[in-house]
Amino acid sequence: MMVNCWGLLTSQEEPVPLKSVEVELEVRDHVATVVSTLNYENKEDKLLEAVFVFPLPGDAAVCHFSAKIGQTEIVAEVKEKQKAREEYDDALSSGREVFLLEESDQSPDIFSLSVGSLRPGESASIRLEYITELAVQADEGLRFCLPAVLNPRYQPRGSKDVCIQVTSVPASLVPYSLSFSARVSSPRPVSKVESNCPLDALQYLNTEQTQAMVKMAAGHKFDRDVELLIYYKDAHQPTAVVEAGQASAKPGTLMGDPVVMLSLYPEFPQAVMSSDASCAEFVFLLDRSGSMAGSRIKCARDTLLLLLKSLPMGCYFNIYSFGSSYEHIFPKSVEYNEKTMEEALKKVNTMGGDLEGTEILTPLEHIYSQPCISSQPRQLFVFTDGEVRNTKEVINLVKRNSGSHRCFSFGIGKAASSALINGLAKEGGGHAQFITGTDRMEPKVMQSLRFALQPTVVDISVKWDLPKGVSVTALSPPITALFDGQRSLVYAQLTGQSSEAVEGCVTVKYSLAGHPSQNQLHFSLKPAEDTGLTVHRLAARTLIRSLEKEEGERGGEQDGEVKKKVVELSVQSGVSSAFTAFIAVNKGDGKAIQGPLVLRNVPTPNLSAGEVEVAMHEHGVFSRSEGHGFHVFHCGSIGHQLTPREDLLQLVSLQKASGCWVLDPALAAALGKTSKEVKNTKPSAVKHGVWATILALIWLHGFKMDAQEEWKLLAMKAVSWLRAQNALCVTECVEAGNALLGCNVQKDALGF
Repeated sequence: MMVNCWGLLTSQEEPVPLKSVEVELEVRDHVATVVSTLNYENKEDKLLEAVFVFPLPGDAAVCHFSAKIGQTEIVAEVKEKQKAREEYDDALSSGREVFLLEESDQSPDIFSLSVGSLRPGESASIRLEYITELAVQADEGLRFCLPAVLNPRYQPRGSKDVCIQVTSVPASLVPYSLSFSARVSSPRPVSKVESNCPLDALQYLNTEQTQAMVKMAAGHKFDRDVELLIYYKDAHQPTAVVEAGQASAKPGTLMGDPVVMLSLYPEFPQAVMSSDASCAEFVFLLDRSGSMAGSRIKCARDTLLLLLKSLPMGCYFNIYSFGSSYEHIFPKSVEYNEKTMEEALKKVNTMGGDLEGTEILTPLEHIYSQPCISSQPRQLFVFTDGEVRNTKEVINLVKRNSGSHRCFSFGIGKAASSALINGLAKEGGGHAQFITGTDRMEPKVMQSLRFALQPTVVDISVKWDLPKGVSVTALSPPITALFDGQRSLVYAQLTGQSSEAVEGCVTVKYSLAGHPSQNQLHFSLKPAEDTGLTVHRLAARTLIRSLEKEEGERGGEQDGEVKKKVVELSVQSGVSSAFTAFIAVNKGDGKAIQGPLVLRNVPTPNLSAGEVEVAMHEHGVFSRSEGHGFHVFHCGSIGHQLTPREDLLQLVSLQKASGCWVLDPALAAALGKTSKEVKNTKPSAVKHGVWATILALIWLHGFKMDAQEEWKLLAMKAVSWLRAQNALCVTECVEAGNALLGCNVQKDALGF
């Protein structure tokens, strides 16, 4: 059951104080600074208190908040949360204009902005600034998302939490407009910028193409999330940025000392990577709540088909699904073979979005209660499109079990909480992926499967080699997971100075499948120019999040010492936390404002069912209708005919668990040939299974290279099977297969 705490809470005719939203994005390499300006106007004849609830990335560092009323600008201060709330109430009761920005107690990716005592006819302009790291996607793009709406949170039965009320109205009636511009700069050239919304042409600002500017096309309705994907040339290069401390801050403090941000891209030895990783237990946990019904659940079924075909022989697996209740295909994980794979696929094909709510805690508790299988490390894959009210409880459960598994999480659509998805992966030592707009689920999931098949990295340590007189303090929690070619970020404070050396070195050591390995990065200690305090604030945010977790685990013991540290660090750095809030009071002319105060919730947009259909067909994106519980997830590319998608899945569905294909009429049909053509062109000395498997591989390489991310692992399994057959005449088979299918695929390209 969904708790209706959003919906149409006020009539559509009620005046709304929010007029427009302006967003300026500045991206430096993989760090984004976002400046949002919210313009309000009280069109009523009464005093107004407006509440605007909105999402931010769960790991964002909110670092500036100010309000301009007429010609008066008030810059907010960070204060302890309870004190800030009391100050807000005092200002309201004395009739002063006041603004309060605070993080939700339930989830760090929800903020509420209270605008108090706005006079009749008065305008206010609120400026909010936050910094966030951009996530690396499967295709190496960096993803920025500006959420259009705070989607409803699923509240488990029996929960006593007070739900934040958010008014929703049809997108066509949203009375405020959006303008959006982005400036991108990097040491490497910007190759392209893509979006799910119409953009003006990318403008390069220098001849090296390392700086670029892009704006949203005029007339865009803020009716869906704005997503940007930014691509650089040679993106996977390790880098270090040293930022000078704040001149006014005390040396020896986080804000007073230089801070270094390291972006590490570990490269694992190929000898270790190429060894067959068949030892693992794969547990898939799929959301089947009502919002997954329709195209989303179909995408999830197709993805599970690819996953099941790609698993290595000898591993163990099980599939759970959940909503208000949960189900599992097998009572406990079973060994992967042809029989268990076929049984699982039959049940997957009947799955629908028919289990109502999003109660993920109970199935997770059941999964963790199952004993682990000896020498089969557990890999948990979680797919959800929703948000839960007990985010912290779910993440803490994963953390308590982090020693026995890795957790890979997938947020499907714009309702997926970044705090939940990132938290599951971070505490579970896995990797998080977000699938929105025109994104296809399959390539991202298959990338995570490749990560899961990599050996677990253990004994990770970071060693610093710095000049005499310079010491280092780690600000990031210890690295718990490393994946080949995947970025890891490390923040550290550098204290003291050196007269001679200007270079430092950091070495990441780890053990991979019993092999000791290391990656090293030399970097200049000279501070970068023009970074402001971006790196310091991200580092402060990282340390604040670690301390908040520590406080949560201790349950407020030790006289709140950790909480005091968080408040002190938050106030010192000007970065928000769970225990602080931004407060701005107009102390102006000292005149109190008279009259009763009216509370208004500012509506956030949603689409009607009809608009969803239009949006899907016109833009190739999914959208959401709160009122109808109606979801569309458009899996293919824009204007995509279903046939190419279906013929790939048709061929994949015919592969056996061992990796081979069988020479039968179904395979011939999938290849677009008759049974006679396929049989008559087989070289005489070759076995039927070998010929069928080589034909399938040629077809994949010849016609489906655009979807290679999806079938790469199952193709490798097919090649391993062929090698085990000691197949003769492979060269002759490849030549005959090319002739039959009209391809020109080289034997080496197939992996022989």
